[in-house]
Amino acid sequence: MLWPVLTDFLKQYQDIHIELSLDSRFSDIVAERFDAGVRLGEALEQDMVAMRVGPDMRLVVVASPDYIAEHGAPKRPRDLAQHRCINLRFNRTGGLYAWELAKGSREVNVRVDGQFVCDDIDLIRRAACDGLGLAFVMENSVRQDIDEGRLVSVLADWCPRFPGYYLYYPSRRQPSAAFKLLVEALQYRD
Repeated sequence: MLWPVLTDFLKQYQDIHIELSLDSRFSDIVAERFDAGVRLGEALEQDMVAMRVGPDMRLVVVASPDYIAEHGAPKRPRDLAQHRCINLRFNRTGGLYAWELAKGSREVNVRVDGQFVCDDIDLIRRAACDGLGLAFVMENSVRQDIDEGRLVSVLADWCPRFPGYYLYYPSRRQPSAAFKLLVEALQYRD
């Protein structure tokens, strides 16, 4: 999502240097001496300046057509207990992700079970395409698979949109001119 903007920015401002660190931890950007971080809107700290850098997002439950033909499609979140589900393990905590589903004002967190657990989203997507079970993944990461028939979306009415990614940085720090240019370049525009 940010890479096309960063590529253009670095080509335009060849005297500006950027160091990028990718990890899924909730790093303390001040303590670790980063100028800024990128997080989902729901995970932002209160004392930071935050600016949207991407659209709203959505997690979807998907499976291969073969899996659906053999096992059927779940109709309600509680039906997930009767299915093989592909679990995501968090690197930073070691815990398994509880699937967060919502419909209207009803919210449920479902702990799922299955024979495959992984900490890599692309492998989870591939496992779902290969018929190993249901996966709960970002819609944009499987959009092409859905459009081309390798995956089928289920429980769509339980998968609402949520705030996407935001660039955040300390409100008390005086940003440099180069940082201001980068912030302007990264700002999301519909």
